[in-house]
Amino acid sequence: MIKTITISWFSAGVSSAVATKIAIDKIDKIIYTHIDDQHPDTMRFVKDCETWFGKPIEILQSPYKCVDNAVRLGCGFINSPSGAICTRYLKRRVRKEWEIQNQWFNSFRYIWGMDADEEKRCDGLRAAMPNQEHLFPLIDNKITKEEAHGILKKAGIKRPAMYDLGYQNNNCIGCVKGGMGYWNKIRVDFPEVFALRAATERVVGASCLKKKRPRPDEPAGPDNNVKLYLDELDPNAGRDEEPIVEECGAMCEILNV
Repeated sequence: MIKTITISWFSAGVSSAVATKIAIDKIDKIIYTHIDDQHPDTMRFVKDCETWFGKPIEILQSPYKCVDNAVRLGCGFINSPSGAICTRYLKRRVRKEWEIQNQWFNSFRYIWGMDADEEKRCDGLRAAMPNQEHLFPLIDNKITKEEAHGILKKAGIKRPAMYDLGYQNNNCIGCVKGGMGYWNKIRVDFPEVFALRAATERVVGASCLKKKRPRPDEPAGPDNNVKLYLDELDPNAGRDEEPIVEECGAMCEILNV
């Protein structure tokens, strides 16, 4: 007999919350993997969503607890197109350990919060996790990120504080996957986090940034570029991202929120 369990891997972001709510009748368990670098308001949001879902949220956490602990395990690696070292230790390993502990289920079905503009991410996730079934309620219902925020607002739930500060996601404060504009905003909003990540970069000999700089006293060129560290970042570099403005479409009515 095939024993299938359906899990929402709840990220404590708005899109993930709305995806979970849409699929709530199919979900057997909701799991949030906490990282100490999350904004303190995140746990308030988790509790509000728990009430909205009408089901408990199980909270897991890696023994490494925070980004800097994980990055220092990376042996000179922080981030690449294939992923970040902190994701490996703080999220992915936690999930894999949970799967091992629950092997008496022989089929896992996972709910994810990718929105209508993120179909390519879904393809990558399926390729990376071919042994599980993956469901994407926002994509199936053509719900954009802005519409997800509108649905949450109509439900009367305050979104996590990071969105109101102008960030696109409720990721860790000082997410190593951020670009130059993101890091210059962190430098202003959370200077202590910026300083900590900059110091950690120097310890491990790797940078969060994709941007590189020419070697000193050599002409610029692809063969002469070296990594650009956060403590070398021009405070005016990068681009500002606009905060997400809520939109409410037909799904607001379908969900009756």
